[in-house]
Amino acid sequence: MNKAEKLKGDDRRTQLMSWLKESSEPLSGSALAGKTNVSRQVIVQDMSLLKASGEPIMATAQGYIYMKPDKGHSFTCVVAAIHSPEETIEELYTIVDHGVTVEDVTVDHPVYGDIKASLKLSNRNDVEDLMNRLKETKAPLLSELTDGIHMHTLSADSTEKLDKACFALRKKGYLL
Repeated sequence: MNKAEKLKGDDRRTQLMSWLKESSEPLSGSALAGKTNVSRQVIVQDMSLLKASGEPIMATAQGYIYMKPDKGHSFTCVVAAIHSPEETIEELYTIVDHGVTVEDVTVDHPVYGDIKASLKLSNRNDVEDLMNRLKETKAPLLSELTDGIHMHTLSADSTEKLDKACFALRKKGYLL
């Protein structure tokens, strides 16, 4: 597509779906905006429309992902944790080092109720990318809103991996 060419609504959303389905990595709103010659805000609106029409698109810290069925991670659990912000990287490393994916983080805010953010962290590199983005943007962790209390949905290809990760988290004092 010619960079100067500006795709119109339906055509742009069709192209966005094509790119999302073909990509094995998250696609950032800024990158998609550049490819379609529209603003990032237009991409955000397009993604909202696509999600409202039933497309399985997830917004993550790394960008947008088309949620293909994942047969490899058929076991999940939710853990409640508490720790200081400085212990976050150790908590996340403990999980991913056991072959477990951190799907999301949820906090129970006293005013807004559950606030959930998709993470999709599967390895140390994913964790480091998240921590670098937090540092660069000076954004607080969600758990800072709730004195360190938060929940994670964890997924793995076996219950043994989940059990071992939870045991390690409990041993380090991170689980409630």
